[in-house]
Parts: sequence; structure tokens; C-alpha cells
Amino acid sequence: MSSDINAGTKSDGRLPLTGVRVVDMTVVWSGTFATMLLADLGAEVIRVESTQFAPYGTRGVVVRPSPALLQTRGLMTTGYPDRQAGERPWNRIALFNVHARNKLSMTVGYMQPKGLDLVKRLVAKSDMFIENNAFGTVERLGLGYEDLKKVKSDIIMVSMPGFGSSGPYRDRVALGRHLECTAGHTLLRGYRDADPTWTTEVYHCDASAGATAAFAALVALHYRNRTGKGQFIDVAQVETIIPQLGEFIMDYTMNGRVQQTLGNRHTTAAPCGVYPCRGEDRWVAVTVFTDEEWQGMCRAMGNPSWTAAERFSSCSGRWDNQDEIDVLIAEWTKEREDFDVMRLLQAEGVVAGPVMDERDCYGDPHLQEREFFEQVNHAECGTHLYPGMSWKLSGTPCHIRKPPCRLGEDNEYVYKSVLGVSDQEYAELEKEGHIGMDYDPSITVYGRAKASPGTTHEPIQNGG
Repeated sequence: MSSDINAGTKSDGRLPLTGVRVVDMTVVWSGTFATMLLADLGAEVIRVESTQFAPYGTRGVVVRPSPALLQTRGLMTTGYPDRQAGERPWNRIALFNVHARNKLSMTVGYMQPKGLDLVKRLVAKSDMFIENNAFGTVERLGLGYEDLKKVKSDIIMVSMPGFGSSGPYRDRVALGRHLECTAGHTLLRGYRDADPTWTTEVYHCDASAGATAAFAALVALHYRNRTGKGQFIDVAQVETIIPQLGEFIMDYTMNGRVQQTLGNRHTTAAPCGVYPCRGEDRWVAVTVFTDEEWQGMCRAMGNPSWTAAERFSSCSGRWDNQDEIDVLIAEWTKEREDFDVMRLLQAEGVVAGPVMDERDCYGDPHLQEREFFEQVNHAECGTHLYPGMSWKLSGTPCHIRKPPCRLGEDNEYVYKSVLGVSDQEYAELEKEGHIGMDYDPSITVYGRAKASPGTTHEPIQNGG
């Protein structure tokens, strides 16, 4: 393990995954989120990248764009600190950096025979290999499970294609938005007065798949510790999100009923919605399940005369008259601050909370007291607060120990300390373009790699 991988760690104890090494060839969000979770827990996660090829998703349009990609397609500058791309925009894009903490980055021309051999040498010294490219991509590169077992018999490989490694959909390439549509999330998440094209893209499938893959990797690691055997883990991203619609799936299988778009409403609670509050674009979410909760809400609103209407006295009556109730509640909430409405309703046992934006999250006293956000100093992005750990382990506290990895910044450690490359060989690899911290603009083009001497494999493709 790198001598400085835990530099700056606030815990004196060993982290849960100290001593575990992960080879990371993930793209976009789902895979990078999975390896981030392992890195947070102390695993040495080494991203394998290339200065000679910037595939879509690895450091491409939505993650870390190369200069050629910027010139070809351009980007929304809101993804950069101060909305400035800087000299190395691939190290400054927010979508990549949020999942790149606690990781290391090496560069190698993995599409060339020598580069491929170097990747396999790294795998031979590692515990896991994780990728989420389109089905068949790593196999074409020569990095499939059968290939890796030859260099590391007990390797744990996690593969995360959108639809899995079997079945009629396995060759289909998809991103989070497509998987959510396929899983049925998109229609349920919209509004009754709008068509599906108005549905917000939340990419929840990426987060769900990433967490599931990390969990599966830990299970396989536990199994290997007991048996000495590695294994292949096939994570179909879409299958990680379907169970989250369990009641709707079961309603169809048992009753033949297809659920319609609910908007902000609930199948049984009423009133249930998001209501306007004082200020620009300020809202509060309220949900009432029982008659007791309804009475509590009436008290919080000061028992206005309309609440005594017979049609609102029962759950079924309130359900049948939701449109009318929504208008009346909005008249009350729009005169008050969102947090004030929450406090009034919570005091009466009513489920309520403000609809918070990013500014609210960073200023939230609860998150501040729990020290969720952590200050990180990045060499090319400056000092900023980053979302921290989603858990607090009393025995082995986890923190952001290392800023998001810059392209190739850990080359010397990986090549010399892990792979045992000599100074002379290291210099040769630099001359050949394997090692570096900048893309070669003469090779990198939009979505493809120009042919280069020794190239034997197809470019890697994004799989969501």
C-alpha cells in the first residue's frame, strides 16, 4: 500500500479495508460510485486511465473532458470551480471529482500490448477488478474474467453492464436515464398533467447500482477470506432499481393493475404534496396518513373554519377532495417560511420538511453539527467543502484522506512501488506515452482513439 495513502486521516486506527487493492476501470457514475465507497473504507483504489485515449465517460463528455472533446462538443461551465475550465479541465469537472476522492490514478496505453501487460501485472498484485462498461468491452480488450484468472487465480471481478452479462438485452448500451425508463421509474415519477418528457432525470439507478456493486464486492471478499476462492460478480444495473418499486410490481402481479403517475401524491395518504412558501421557489412537503395527524395539522394551521367541513373528516373524504385541500393548504403555507411550516407541523406529529436545494444543504445546521461536509484542498480546484461519508463507524472512522485524483498523479508510486518498474523502464514508458498527466491531443478525438502503433483493441465503450 502507498506510504501516503492515509496521509491526513483523522483516525489513528486501521480502516476497515486497509490492505485491499482494487483496480478501477469504471466510467461515469455507477462504477465510480462503487469504487468510491470501497476507497472511503480504506481500500487502495487505483484508477487505470490513458493519456492516449479519452473514451466517452471515463474522462469524456460527462466526466473528465479532454481538450479535443471540449473543442468538439463543449460543456456547461457550471461543472467547474468558478465556472472556469482551467488548463486541465479533466481534473476540474465536478461529476468526476465528487467520486474520485481517496483514489489513485495511473495512466497506461491499455489498448497496446505492452500497456495491456502492465494492467495484468497490476491485477496480479490486486484483490479486485471493477468495471461498468458495455457488455463485452473488457473482454475485447483482453481483460475479461477468464483472462484475469490466468494472472490472479483468486481475483474478484465486478462487472456492471446496464442489463447484465446474459439475456437478450445484454448487448444494449444504456445510461442511467435509459435504465430508469426500462425499470418503470420514469413514468411513476412524473406528473399527471405532463408527459414523460417533463420528468426530471435523477439517475438514481447509478447510485443504486454503485452501492449494490460495492456490497457484492465485500461479500465476495468475505467469501474469499473463508475459502481462498475469487469469483465473478455480474451486476445488472437495471435490476438494482426494480425492487425499489416493489409495491407497484406486486400490485400488478396480484391485481393486474398498472399504476399511473402520482406526481407528489401518495397511494393512501391525503393530503400529500409539496406546497409553496414565502420567498422565491421555496416549498414544503407535507404528508398526512391518519385522522390524528389531520387533526394535528388543523391545530398547526389554527383550526381554520374550512377544516371542519364534513368531506374532510375522514381519510377517504380527504383523498377524494385532494385538489380542493391542496389549494386551501397552499393559502396557509405561502404566508410562512418553509422551515417555520416544518416546525409547526412536526410539533403536532405531522410529517413535513422543506424542499431543500444545494445552498440549504451546505447551510443546514443538522449536517454541520454531524460534520457531514469535509474541507478538501485540491491542487487544481482549490479548497472547497465536499460531501462526506454516509456512515459513522465508531471504531474505524472514515474521512476524505486524499483529494480527488488528478490524471496520472500517482504514476510513480504505482509503477515503481507496486509494479516494481525500474527508473530506466519508467523513463521509456514516459517516452512511449504510457505515463503522463496530460492527454495527447494528436491521439485523443471525440469518442474514439486514432490508430496508433501497436493498437490491437477496439476503444472501450461506456456502459452507463
